[in-house]
Amino acid sequence: MSICKISCTVGATDLVAKLALEIWLDQTCLYNCQHINFKEQHLEFDLPNNDAEHELRFVMKNKTVEHTQVSDSGEILKDACLIIKNIAFDGIVLDQIFVDQATYTHDFNGTKSPIVDKFYGEIGCNGTVSLKFITPIYLWLLDNL
Repeated sequence: MSICKISCTVGATDLVAKLALEIWLDQTCLYNCQHINFKEQHLEFDLPNNDAEHELRFVMKNKTVEHTQVSDSGEILKDACLIIKNIAFDGIVLDQIFVDQATYTHDFNGTKSPIVDKFYGEIGCNGTVSLKFITPIYLWLLDNL
């Protein structure tokens, strides 16, 4: 069976805030960190490159109201966020494909109704960034480049 490599770089904007990150592939947790206390870390995982549908999910947890500093006028002065970048399959960085196809589902940390939004690299609220794709990965990449 051939293997595809999934890789990404993860980090936090506030190293003190105890933001947690889980990375899931389908029903398997690939990564679980209860405190992202680093600016950048490269991660890499194996994926069977067989005929199948998959879902890659990045789940942020543990953000509280205290992690966001807001001015009297409502302007965000400082915010604790997770950064997810350089998402790649077999070394091919997805960039625009990820922006176009990933969804970011969150409820503004419980302050509003849940929404499904676009993802541009920062997870600012507890929630899930999700990308559905198929393998063999090269067929999916050819269809989406």
